[in-house]
Amino acid sequence: MDPKVTRNIGIIAHIDAGKTTTTERILYYTGENHRIGEVDSGQATMDFLKQEQDRGITIQSAATTCFWRGHQINIIDTPGHVDFTAEVERSLRVLDGAVGIFCAVGGVEPQSETVWKQADEYHVPRIAYINKMDRLGADFYRVLDEIRTKLAVNPVPLFIPVGSESNFCGVIDLLENKMLTFDPSNQGQDIITGPVPADMEDTARQWYDKLIDQVSTMDDSIMELYFAGESIDPALVRSALRKGTLSGNLLPVFVGSSLRNIGVQCVLDGVVDYLPSPDEVPPITAALVKKDGTTTLPNDKKGPLAGLIFKVTYEKETGPLCFVRIYSGTLKKGEAVMNVGKKKRERVNRILRMHADRSEDLSVLEAGDIGVIVGFKLGQTGDTIALEGFQVALEEMSFPNPVITVAIEPKTMSDHDKLAGALQILSWEDPTFTWKENEETGQIVISGMGELHLDVLTTRLIEDMKVDVRVGNPQVSYRESILSENEETFVFSKVIAQKENTATVTLKVTPLGPKGGLVYENKVSLKAMPREMFDAVERGVRSAMQGGIRFGYEVCDMKVELTGVKYSELLSSEFAFEAAGAQCFDKACNGAGAVIMEPVMDVIVSVPSQYVGEVISSLTMRGGLVSSMESRSNGDIIHAQAPLAKLFGYSTALRSSTQGRGTFSMSFDHYAPSDRQS
Repeated sequence: MDPKVTRNIGIIAHIDAGKTTTTERILYYTGENHRIGEVDSGQATMDFLKQEQDRGITIQSAATTCFWRGHQINIIDTPGHVDFTAEVERSLRVLDGAVGIFCAVGGVEPQSETVWKQADEYHVPRIAYINKMDRLGADFYRVLDEIRTKLAVNPVPLFIPVGSESNFCGVIDLLENKMLTFDPSNQGQDIITGPVPADMEDTARQWYDKLIDQVSTMDDSIMELYFAGESIDPALVRSALRKGTLSGNLLPVFVGSSLRNIGVQCVLDGVVDYLPSPDEVPPITAALVKKDGTTTLPNDKKGPLAGLIFKVTYEKETGPLCFVRIYSGTLKKGEAVMNVGKKKRERVNRILRMHADRSEDLSVLEAGDIGVIVGFKLGQTGDTIALEGFQVALEEMSFPNPVITVAIEPKTMSDHDKLAGALQILSWEDPTFTWKENEETGQIVISGMGELHLDVLTTRLIEDMKVDVRVGNPQVSYRESILSENEETFVFSKVIAQKENTATVTLKVTPLGPKGGLVYENKVSLKAMPREMFDAVERGVRSAMQGGIRFGYEVCDMKVELTGVKYSELLSSEFAFEAAGAQCFDKACNGAGAVIMEPVMDVIVSVPSQYVGEVISSLTMRGGLVSSMESRSNGDIIHAQAPLAKLFGYSTALRSSTQGRGTFSMSFDHYAPSDRQS
């Protein structure tokens, strides 16, 4: 497929803004589906996991391909719930453009701001779609203002609604000065054009003037034509709008009601007209593996192969399915390529194009395309695939650490290996899910991003993978850090297999503030000893970081610097330097004072105004600090931070204190010293 007519887009939004409902309409109007699946009835094509149908939410990002106006559109429908933020993160990493969906009642909600910031980080051009204009309390113009103020962007409406709530009946196309209605007899497939209603002519003219004013910043000739009183070709305006969208200066805004089948085709036109093709995205930067330095890889099917695995799912019949975005070159079925992340060759047995839960076989995937590889045994999220003779590494994806743990055990000992295999599959699929088995007690502990996240995963274990397990109560996933800076030297000397092994390592450890992460730096000249020895020290340090300092928790928010080594060509070995690195780290950290750290969560509570006092009081009792409040027409939103340990069971408490009308979401913010220090 010509990359100029390809669009790789994602659909991003707050939970319940109508992402999956909109995607279902897109699949229907583009001919991929012969009927429209509804989320509320559990029939949505893109929510094909049983739990997604039962819960009415999107859990995994689903990929599909459709065609519109001669363009191939690869769509990824992402989750809106904060517990599945990794799904959004890894999807944005490989997208060229995105459609941000906003509820006409809820407006710019907290998770909308989160995903918008994620898209800003990856410089993803976007268009916006204000959905649910048929809902009670819908207000298109208020949501426009919220987009402008909360997201710090310049929204440009291309359509305005005719009526709202139960009177919402169509949209006015400002560029063509026409009213569009969508024939309800065939689910909105036929678009009927007509003149702008007389009572809306002035409003339409005002918004058209604003549109021209904003677009003219991209093309001076538009303003000259406007002031001269001459007609302006809509194609000229679209061209300027495209330039503004790709640069991030303008945000085209569409409006409709996906559930009522109004306005979705206009959004599809917007995807083709304003979002970039793979050719229009800046070349990706990749690190050269076999020598220092980087290279840029333009979107060229004749270039060297470079692709990124951004998602892995597991199927019983076929094994791992690796979703891959090809940035450069061509991937052919049957060839062997290098998995750069794992330093192993892997064979491409099949290449698939996904249509949600259906697939079609392909013989090649070219630069700019998204597809699925069958046959990789080691592929994981973040791995780069490349040619063995030209190995490059694309920037890896980083994911937040799990903050909540649950003990889990098989109901019978014979199920132990089955459980371990199932957990391995889940951790392949989800980078924010981890598990480990305590060698002394045999207890298995799983960790995730929140109670819903772990609930979904344990339900999959029981229902999909047929593993009978007992699940404990959720526990906080603590970390350790240090209180002060310290530098120590450790000399490792041991006789192994009648050969002396020696290594001397000096490490300096420094505490970093909240969100400091883990930093390892080598301050020693690379001429001091072979590269493998430096790698061995780092392996030892990182292994010790996993094991903790005094309490056995992983470490966080600290910097480790290798400041000195002593190397003997005759007596030193990789094993000696790895052991020296680990033991020197323990010695340095114990001298710096260990402290237990607990996760502090960002909490966002949405409640009717009359319950605000009770909610603030209840948050304060749980150790929370309220940072801000905002009033909305449908209630108040409270932003606070609170330790996770005191938030277990909060959803039940909130429901009972607000007569079931309060909702909340929380996401990890940072680690802070815990009251519990033993």
